[in-house]
Amino acid sequence: MYDVILPLKLFKSSRLTILAVLAVAVSVFIVIVVMTVMNGLTVDFIDKNHGFYSDCVISTDSLVGFGDYNEFMTLLRSQDFVEGVTPVINAFGLVKSESSGKNAALSLMGIDIDSQIKTTDFAQSLYYRKDNPSLAFAPLYNPQLPGCVMGVDLLVNRDQWGNYEQWPYLPRWSYSITCFPLTPKGTLVKTGISVSASSKTFYYSDNSNTGLAKIDSTMVYLPFEQLQSLTGMDISAKRTSAIFIKYKKGFNTDKSVEKTAALWKDFIGQRPDSAVSGLFKNVNVQDFRSYRRETIAPMEKERAMLLLLFLLVGLITVFIIFVVFYMIIGAKNKDIGILKSIGASRFGIMRVFLRYAVLTGFVGAVVGIACALIFLDNVNSLENWLYDKFGFQMWNREIYAIGEIPNRPGVALPLEVAAAAIVACLLGAMLPTVKAARQNCVDTLRVNQI
Repeated sequence: MYDVILPLKLFKSSRLTILAVLAVAVSVFIVIVVMTVMNGLTVDFIDKNHGFYSDCVISTDSLVGFGDYNEFMTLLRSQDFVEGVTPVINAFGLVKSESSGKNAALSLMGIDIDSQIKTTDFAQSLYYRKDNPSLAFAPLYNPQLPGCVMGVDLLVNRDQWGNYEQWPYLPRWSYSITCFPLTPKGTLVKTGISVSASSKTFYYSDNSNTGLAKIDSTMVYLPFEQLQSLTGMDISAKRTSAIFIKYKKGFNTDKSVEKTAALWKDFIGQRPDSAVSGLFKNVNVQDFRSYRRETIAPMEKERAMLLLLFLLVGLITVFIIFVVFYMIIGAKNKDIGILKSIGASRFGIMRVFLRYAVLTGFVGAVVGIACALIFLDNVNSLENWLYDKFGFQMWNREIYAIGEIPNRPGVALPLEVAAAAIVACLLGAMLPTVKAARQNCVDTLRVNQI
């Protein structure tokens, strides 16, 4: 019974307990707050990429694309694990505003709007046509004109909180888009002795806010067949740059990607005599994470680095607990000797201090979690107040595509951090506890003789 009562008495009576609890609470607070924000930003970024590219991407780095895509999409649509398929053209072009006269070299994406909205989250990114996304390329002022959807950051300003100042009506703006078409062999199409350039005027029909800063600030979306013609991907054999694939719910993504890759391998194996068979060797079948690894991987590495740093914070907590328990046990030598003299075993002494360590870790974790949850629940209000009073903002929303600071840690993170805090306390208390258990009661209680 003493090994249950004494830990409680030690916890209440020792002032050093406050130091130990504060050390644990501060560590728990820091870990939960930082990991909640970092996890929230990382997961949000990955989700936005997933929504834009869907589950799987069949793509090529070649600017001339690859052919026979319609036949393969027909094959994909017949598979029981495939929900949606859409072709995409990725290209570059010169975009000239006919109202301002400004020129810019921008990324162009050709999409088939009907299949695009079934396969990706493109419909949710629209502003004027969100309720009727199939008409995204039909300008409200004249649906008969050829339309283009612009990345939101190309045209719309953001305020200090990242809110876009959208026009209440659709402006009648036109853009001349120029591309340099390529043959299937990768050579520029020529007219006589001069290089041929394809130009066409498009009218602003909507803007797209994907939440991906690089895309929203550089991308112009055009109807698939229109861009196919501008880039020369309709010469000899029709070609595309990529195919986006969405899998049905309930099917494992990794296994579905493997099945898709196997289907593609069999498909090109049956077409050795195709007019564009030479382009198949540059085609890759990847899940969206692998396709976007250049942008997703750095964020995941930053999260891994944070975990490593928090391990160091945990080591500091272990050291603090070690020092506190070393001091407490040093001050309780005679009490330990008395306990052993009345029959307390080594394991009984160890149970007293290890339970004291568990209690310290538990209380520190509870305090740290409570403070972290209160802080996170008010972090956006606190940022608003700091901005109003001192002009301080964690992220400048005019630059970064971030809305509110993520503040939902979930259930798993606090529980995992609490368990880690208790383990850290046990590790820090272990060596002093073993030393206390090994003390000889005779030596501890001996009174020096004169």
